[in-house]
Amino acid sequence: MRVEHRHIIYIQGYDPRGLAQYYRMFRTELRKFGRLYQLQATISRPKVASDDEIASWTIDTTASDWQTRTSYDFLRFEDFIQQDLASPIWRTVFSAVWIYWRLVFAGTIARFGKANWRFATFITYPHLMLLLEAVCVGAIAFVFEKGLNAIGIPDAISIAIAAALFVALLGTVLKYTENATYVLYLLCDTIWTWEFSHRERPEWDQRIDRFAQHLVNVARSTDADEVVIVGHSSGSFLSTEMLARALRLDPALGRHGPRIVLLTIGGNFPIVGYHAVSKEFREHLRTLAVEPSVDWIDCQARKDVMNFYQFDPITSHGIDVGAARRNPKIVPVRFRDIIRPEHYEKFRWQFFRVHFQFVMANERPNAYDFFMIVCGPVPLSSRMAVPDAALDVATGDSGARDRAWKRLQAATTAAASAADLSKKEPSARRSG
Repeated sequence: MRVEHRHIIYIQGYDPRGLAQYYRMFRTELRKFGRLYQLQATISRPKVASDDEIASWTIDTTASDWQTRTSYDFLRFEDFIQQDLASPIWRTVFSAVWIYWRLVFAGTIARFGKANWRFATFITYPHLMLLLEAVCVGAIAFVFEKGLNAIGIPDAISIAIAAALFVALLGTVLKYTENATYVLYLLCDTIWTWEFSHRERPEWDQRIDRFAQHLVNVARSTDADEVVIVGHSSGSFLSTEMLARALRLDPALGRHGPRIVLLTIGGNFPIVGYHAVSKEFREHLRTLAVEPSVDWIDCQARKDVMNFYQFDPITSHGIDVGAARRNPKIVPVRFRDIIRPEHYEKFRWQFFRVHFQFVMANERPNAYDFFMIVCGPVPLSSRMAVPDAALDVATGDSGARDRAWKRLQAATTAAASAADLSKKEPSARRSG
């Protein structure tokens, strides 16, 4: 049951930072991981596929009594995202505002608020900032227009000049305050999720289909002990889409090769699933909820305003599969428990930094540790089933480690027995 080779398939969310920045962050955090647990972890240079859609590298991790090899695939969307961010500012603003008010009148924002008021506040934040900046710029344009009137400029001309000034000045303010406010990025995110939900971004669907085929190919050819699909942030719903489509390509996925585990972290499923038109997406959630050959683990953190905390991705979408349900296992994560207090107090209000803690190194040993999930010897499903035993494997003395492995083996055996019994039940198999 000890993992010697693991294959990670990581799906980036709506993050314009590309491969180079992600790889640098990953390498830096890997070094912190090695220092924390006093082990050796070496990483290869990334190799990029000819189509530029997938980058891959390997990690070799060695501790006193175990070692693992990790194959890591980074699935890329940054080219699409950078194209969105290059759109003219006026187009981004008008499109995002129009979409936001459609969400308000459709009751979708209210549903976000009911599911998680923090996320509803977060998605409203860029529009409030936009309004504040527009009011300030509008005041300047108004004063300027009155000044033109005072020197005898006709109203029609002064109003036209003031309107042009307003547009130019607002665009300038948005552009040069972006690094502090993230308004344009968040407005682009709003537009993208709307268009993706309404199937208006065929290039995204086509790439997800290719990634689904990649997953099928990996499962058929790898010698890994487990394949872990990681979806962070918007990658949460992108990863469920990919996995559901892979199951459609190969209904036996996960039965003829390594165990398939879906790990969604910092997820925000409702920004797609709460749209009335997203019936196919909700059917994909239904598929994964009952799929016996897949383990799905959804990690959530209360401190992260960009995820839905205490949110059930199945029942909260109105999906009822009864006793056939087996996914996901919802795991709460306390960032306070994995970061040293002095550092936690420094960044607890830096919302993007908090959001990315899911994929950064721990400063304190904990059952939730992204790099131990990626590089450690404990299968992910077992880690989440018996977290204290998984932690003992990483930090205990030899006796504690032996006892921990026995507990993990017992949990694995029990899970396997339950899975065998479930196969005897009538199939509740997939649609969509």
